Amino acid sequence: MGKISESELEVVEELDSLGRRTGVEVDDEQASGTDQADHSGDAIREPFDPEQIDVVTRNTAVELLLSRIRTKRVDLHPDFQRQAGIWKPTVKSRLIESLLLRIPLPTFYAAEGDDDVWSMVDGSQRLTAIAQFIEPASIGQPPLRLTDLEYLGKEYNGKTFEDLPGRLQTRLRETELIVHLIRRGTPEEVKFNIFARINTGGLPLSRQELRHALIPGKGRDILRDWAASDAFRSATGNSVRSERMVDREMILRFLAFRLTDPFDYVLDDFDRFLRDSMHKLNDLSDERVATLRSEFERAMAAAEDIFGEYAFRKLDPSGGRRRLPINKALFEAVSVNLALVSDEVVERLIAEREDVIRLFRRLMGNVDFQAAISQGTGHPAKVRERFLRIRRAFEGKS
Repeated sequence: MGKISESELEVVEELDSLGRRTGVEVDDEQASGTDQADHSGDAIREPFDPEQIDVVTRNTAVELLLSRIRTKRVDLHPDFQRQAGIWKPTVKSRLIESLLLRIPLPTFYAAEGDDDVWSMVDGSQRLTAIAQFIEPASIGQPPLRLTDLEYLGKEYNGKTFEDLPGRLQTRLRETELIVHLIRRGTPEEVKFNIFARINTGGLPLSRQELRHALIPGKGRDILRDWAASDAFRSATGNSVRSERMVDREMILRFLAFRLTDPFDYVLDDFDRFLRDSMHKLNDLSDERVATLRSEFERAMAAAEDIFGEYAFRKLDPSGGRRRLPINKALFEAVSVNLALVSDEVVERLIAEREDVIRLFRRLMGNVDFQAAISQGTGHPAKVRERFLRIRRAFEGKS
């Protein structure tokens, strides 16, 4: 049986759009959905009928898009965490200045959903800024007041939309924007592939942000609320940055393997598995959500009581105290296993925490287990490997 040395425990940590550490180890199964160079994960894995692809290009007036926002037929999904940190008033103001100067904006991309609702995948921040300036009530925001303009500052710094001359108000409302719309009926696999291909700008969306954009419903609220919960934050030591929705993906992975037994997982397409799980969340009853929430919080508390500040992190098999970033595969396997054991077992694990940690250190030295939490983690055999070995560790077996 192969062993892992301390030097082989080096990990790469995910970065957010500002280059800051997220507190979570890069998972190679998801690497193509972050800012990595390899886009092999975007490949279409199953045949599809090209005739089902329906993409149209529309020159759409700002006024029409604002009307859609007012009537809830444009989904801006404004809870993307990075918006608050990136789109400062100056950036928004200069976007409006570009429109006033008749400088064309980059193309917008959207997907058509049920009831003719457009989900904005590329351009939601720009459109949100436009709405906040022209019709702030439509998005529940205070009016945007222009600031730090480059060319029109002398005349319009400090102005709101209502302060502009009528001709400029009309100019803004009649400005045409180019929207590439993927029509309803295009297979979801192809829809994600298309957006992954065009998702190469300065701030490309992560895989979870794409899921969030293209799969609306109550699942969004579940992931957001659980990620903000005291139980999750405490168990992870408040170390997980939420800007790229990495925290929501971690919770989705927990829920995915509570809704599908890990030993029944055979898809070998982890991204699709998580998308399917998002759809399942949308269909859950409130009672089922409440039960799962109770299991989740119980698992978070148990993990913290057993592992302390090392919960969901790789441990040095030689006994070193180095604290590594959180590992997503460990998070899902540890939390799901803890959610399934009895209160009596949890109490025993807490009482015997030193023995449990010792078993986990020994486990970390196993080459097969390390591969199951570090390489190709979405492969069914790797999933079964990590869930089974962690379950046996909680049973006191190596």
